[in-house]
Amino acid sequence: MGGFVDFKPEKDIPSLNGKVVFVTGGTAGLGSVTIRALAKHEPEHIYFSGRNNKAAELLIADIRETSPCVSLTFLKMDLSSLSSVKAASQEFAHKRLDVLICNAGIMAVPAALSIDGYEIQFATNHLGHAMLIQQLLPIMLETTKLPDADVRIVCLSSDGWATHPKGGVQFSELKTVQRKLLGSGIRYGQSKLANLVYAAELARRFPSITSVSIHPGLIQTGLVQKSSSTRMHKNDVVNGGFYRPVGELCNHQLDAVAKSEGFAKELWEWTETALKGY
Repeated sequence: MGGFVDFKPEKDIPSLNGKVVFVTGGTAGLGSVTIRALAKHEPEHIYFSGRNNKAAELLIADIRETSPCVSLTFLKMDLSSLSSVKAASQEFAHKRLDVLICNAGIMAVPAALSIDGYEIQFATNHLGHAMLIQQLLPIMLETTKLPDADVRIVCLSSDGWATHPKGGVQFSELKTVQRKLLGSGIRYGQSKLANLVYAAELARRFPSITSVSIHPGLIQTGLVQKSSSTRMHKNDVVNGGFYRPVGELCNHQLDAVAKSEGFAKELWEWTETALKGY
């Protein structure tokens, strides 16, 4: 450990030959950029989800121009609807899945309920991804048995996790719009804390898969260069860790709730119960 890693996707992402990747929220923003970067390293197949068919078609056409050997499949999915997530995941047609990047999310939206009756940010950012992970986990566990397997789940969290309400998640209020919370930012923080903690619990329950949460960071700022925290070398990923750019392990910055295995178990069990009806 130690030392700044000047990570450049073009040269530092290894060959993805034979690998299958899934990226949520792939039709725009960070998801689209991620898919373009991964496609240059020629994985066997890239699945990506979103709600915009036209944007998906344009992305596929663009990648075919630059990376003609890569095949892609768009799965239309509304992460705020658990039945939509489950239906879309059943269209996954490969017998292996090497990397799942849970990228999609919403932030600072008006108070609302999802179609399933949950606070909208928690439903979209956490519950939808939890359903997707649950559906794809058996395939990922089978993939870990293959030669030279390196199976990963990456959950995009945010530094906003720290704005969570007291206690972490207000479980008893999740089937309301949670107006008692001070604002959408706190509801967002609650969902991002869930992303972080759920990844850590995945790592504890399924250690053959490397599961991490990350804050994707800000582009073109001096923040990364000024940080003095410990940074990882390329193969030193800590299972269950929370990372900031670039490769900065930040578990030491987490509060008691984010580190609590008891809270993680409570979140896991609440989530399993919520998903059972679908």
